[in-house]
Amino acid sequence: MGRSLHIEVTDEQYERLNTAKENHGLTWRGMLILAAEELEND
Repeated sequence: MGRSLHIEVTDEQYERLNTAKENHGLTWRGMLILAAEELEND
């Protein structure tokens, strides 16, 4: 079974994240997974 994740961000952070998400055609889940993979490859 899956788990839920809830985070709080400022309005500015939300707008920045949402713009990046939409520009790359990602879902919130997809964006988080992609970011985790990038961090693992550093």
